[in-house]
Amino acid sequence: MRRERSCRRVATVTAGGHSSLMLPGVSSGDSAHQPSTVRAAGASAMSSRRFWAPLALIVLGAVGLRLTYVLGDRVGKGVQGDALYYSLQADAIADGRGFTCPIVLPGICPKPVAVADHPPMTALVLVPAAWAFPGDRAKLLTMAFFGTIAVVVIGLLGRRVGGPRTGLFAAGIAALYPNIWINDGLMMSETLATLSVALALLLVYRVRERPTVVLGILLGITCGLMMLTRAELGLFVPLVALPAVLLVRVLSVWRRALIAGVLVVVTVATVSPWVIRNMNRFEKPVYLSTNDGITLAGANCPAVYSGKVLGLWTLCLGQPPPGDQSVVDAYLRHRGLKYARDHLSRLPVVLAAREGLVWSAFRPSTVVRYNRGEGRESWASWLGFATYWILLPVSVAGVFVLRRRVAVWPLLMQFVIVTITAAAFYGLIRFRIPAEVAIVVLAAAALDALFHRRAAPRADTPIPLVAVGPSAEIA
Repeated sequence: MRRERSCRRVATVTAGGHSSLMLPGVSSGDSAHQPSTVRAAGASAMSSRRFWAPLALIVLGAVGLRLTYVLGDRVGKGVQGDALYYSLQADAIADGRGFTCPIVLPGICPKPVAVADHPPMTALVLVPAAWAFPGDRAKLLTMAFFGTIAVVVIGLLGRRVGGPRTGLFAAGIAALYPNIWINDGLMMSETLATLSVALALLLVYRVRERPTVVLGILLGITCGLMMLTRAELGLFVPLVALPAVLLVRVLSVWRRALIAGVLVVVTVATVSPWVIRNMNRFEKPVYLSTNDGITLAGANCPAVYSGKVLGLWTLCLGQPPPGDQSVVDAYLRHRGLKYARDHLSRLPVVLAAREGLVWSAFRPSTVVRYNRGEGRESWASWLGFATYWILLPVSVAGVFVLRRRVAVWPLLMQFVIVTITAAAFYGLIRFRIPAEVAIVVLAAAALDALFHRRAAPRADTPIPLVAVGPSAEIA
């Protein structure tokens, strides 16, 4: 038995044809735009559930990878370089000694005196693990935890700039990218730097969309914590955070100035307790750490101005004068800067080497050997090189994908921050963390566009339109 109802014709539309369907309120001219409307609706149809469920699976994968790396490869090998300081400093804080020499050594730390070798955040987040469990396993797992949180935040950043699917691609890349997960198994500050940079960028894009004083406060806190993780990330404030607020045209100049002022005040307030502590504990002024002197001295000495470690860092202490860390830091800073001034003719070569090293375009085998001194296995370093050179050109395509949708300059400024850092100090891949976050998000946008292009109907493929009104036949 068939029943017929009055209906409108169901037609098809092709790229070069015409529709025989007239929808209510849609003119024949408007119907030519239906394919793009359908595609746009499909691109934005992913619900919150369809984002969070795949993201949860990606996070589980990230956890599994990091646990495998930490428990299967890192535990038992010990820690080296800066990671050793962070581990021992966390132990000292857990023992109630605060930020004092973690190990009393004759001639170096003859007694428990105040230290500020690095900004405090990395050591502080390790204190609960140091207090509750002996050894380094719990500390390594702590950093793996924060590395996993960074994967989530990078996914949210990708969703903010490119949509849900871009967010899932970004989280997936961040979960698997060796130059990110290697740090999560080394007890280094780069794990927290990854998290803080991604969170700061997420807040920057939120401020651009909906500028409020509350978001300015949150961005200021994040910038302050970022500086307490790695001092050079303070460049984020003048290069990204402040311009993001001041360039919001929907607000009056006065309102923009207010939010920018709040951001600066909150950032300063966040770092102030640590800075005030340093000013009261040392003979000479110390702000975030006493690490800049030894860094400048080691990056400007004969061994790294030529030869096999050109553009890198080595230990060049000279004969420091007696005094606390601030005195030694001032001496080493003067020593490094004086060497650079005395060898200005060589400086262009050194700067080029530093940039080539940080961007993996110069002597990768030298960097692999250097990384071993910080605990990075050769196989992991080479895997990071290969993945980076795959992602980099994809991320360039991502710039062109996103530039008509959102402002891409906050992401591109991460490359500027890395370039300035390498030029000022030395070239090392782990200094590239801000740019790694941007590379991941931009590459995710390019992959999303490629996926969408493959999934979209071909121009000559008929696209059925759903009829408005009762259907034609019901059996």
